[in-house]
Amino acid sequence: EVQLVESGGGLVQPGGSLRLSCAASGFTFSDNGISWVRQAPGAGLEWLSGINSAGGYTNYADSVKGRFTISRDNAKNIVFLQMNSLKSEDTAVYYCVEHDGLSAQSDMDYWGKGTLVAVSA
Repeated sequence: EVQLVESGGGLVQPGGSLRLSCAASGFTFSDNGISWVRQAPGAGLEWLSGINSAGGYTNYADSVKGRFTISRDNAKNIVFLQMNSLKSEDTAVYYCVEHDGLSAQSDMDYWGKGTLVAVSA
């Protein structure tokens, strides 16, 4: 059974940092691209960042480019999202998503349950 479990969310002040983790199991982790997607209160889903299976290619939405960094440790089956210079508009539930191919441009397949990030003074 494929499982993606996000952690690391919480309350942080504007300008602060958080590192989200996504622990994966139930599939050959190094064979799949991974993305982070978020949903702000009352809003739709927003794709943030993706990383290919080997970790050598990453891309970002303009809204987080330069502030967020995606990385992965294929030996530990974990993907990270380092979030710096957080803003109130980053408040959302953050989801880890597995793609059905090597690239993070392939179709999204499995989703985690999400972790809540709240940015507030």
